[in-house]
Amino acid sequence: MAWLVLVVSGALEAVWAVALGRTAGFSRLVPSLVFLVALTASMGGLAYAMRSLPAGTAYAVWVGIGASLTVAFGMLTGSEPVSAIRVALLCGLIGCVAGLKLVH
Repeated sequence: MAWLVLVVSGALEAVWAVALGRTAGFSRLVPSLVFLVALTASMGGLAYAMRSLPAGTAYAVWVGIGASLTVAFGMLTGSEPVSAIRVALLCGLIGCVAGLKLVH
């Protein structure tokens, strides 16, 4: 259960990261609320997962999922450039996150 919560929390990290970029310095209400709710849920899930997973592993997986999804979302929406090397590096990051789960 901890791994599932951790994956969802990592996805929520991407949500709050994207929302933060759209808050315009917290001057826009809806993105600011999305940021706060997603941040709270993401941190809560990470804290829950850390009750049964090693802190370093949980944090690395959480950050890796969040960073990967944030960059992928940016590529899909056109706000991030897409190149073969960027996609390969992103796949490498995802592979490293999966590797941490496999060796746990």
